[in-house]
Amino acid sequence: MSRLFLAVMLVAVLGSCGARNGSAPRNLDNACTILMERSDFVRAFRDADRRWGVEPHVLMAMIYQESKFKANARTPHQYALGVIPLGRQSSAYGYPQALDSTWEEYQKATGSRGARRDDIRDAADFMGWYMSKTTEVTGVSLGDVRNQYLAYHEGRGGFQRGTYKAKSWLLRIAAEVADRAQVYKSQLSSCKVRL
Repeated sequence: MSRLFLAVMLVAVLGSCGARNGSAPRNLDNACTILMERSDFVRAFRDADRRWGVEPHVLMAMIYQESKFKANARTPHQYALGVIPLGRQSSAYGYPQALDSTWEEYQKATGSRGARRDDIRDAADFMGWYMSKTTEVTGVSLGDVRNQYLAYHEGRGGFQRGTYKAKSWLLRIAAEVADRAQVYKSQLSSCKVRL
């Protein structure tokens, strides 16, 4: 075979292995442009809203904070003495940064055995499920973005024990998530994309 043909085949094979939508949308500060750029997000958020009652702007603000809309987001590696790799900080992965154990609980509870954390529809459904369960367990309203985020980050048990109260950085981030949700809500109200 010719070298040109081999080079073209190599580029095609390598190109097909890359993450098509693994990278973040270009403008994370505008909910409308995110949805226009990623039309599959529209259906994902609409379905999660219908199934669990969690509005799209809330899901979008939570996903922004957890993964910046990167499908394959992971926690950083930990190092001993600054150079010896010890593995990742946690098993959190994908759009929702769900831990392995929590993801498995979701799969079992919903019968979604094939669900993947790097699939936006599955991730949005997971977050809707988690927040709905948080409302059942803690009484935190689905519209209370700040406290839903605190319960998401700390786990429901940690939230009920108040573990977040000693973490000023987390309280600041939870307020930022709530603020972003309001910005996204305002943007979506005048958006050409309809949810």
